[in-house]
Amino acid sequence: MTIALWILNGLLALAFVAAGAMKVARPKSALVASGMGWADDFADPTVKLIGAAEVIGGIGLILPLLTGIAPILTPIAAAALTVVMIGAVAVHVRRKENATPSIVLAVLSAVSAVVGFLVVL
Repeated sequence: MTIALWILNGLLALAFVAAGAMKVARPKSALVASGMGWADDFADPTVKLIGAAEVIGGIGLILPLLTGIAPILTPIAAAALTVVMIGAVAVHVRRKENATPSIVLAVLSAVSAVVGFLVVL
């Protein structure tokens, strides 16, 4: 089960760190122009905060388990990312956009949280 957790968390970490870094690094207007219309509904600092939460959560999926320092933080990070993605689903549904990627990431994050708690505890 530990191997499955590492594979899942590795893939999730890549997705969240990449998406979050893009939100942090690019201006809101560039995000909207690239197809992230939802960003137009939020202030620029809020978009940056969402990106930072994704980056920190992605790092939290890997680093605590890798170092052995407070490994309980790994499933907590997965649970927090699940909450972030539930918010993303709500925004996409409200805007009548495709919410499938957000739903998939929410479900995978929830699975990571459950498996993580089973492995760590």
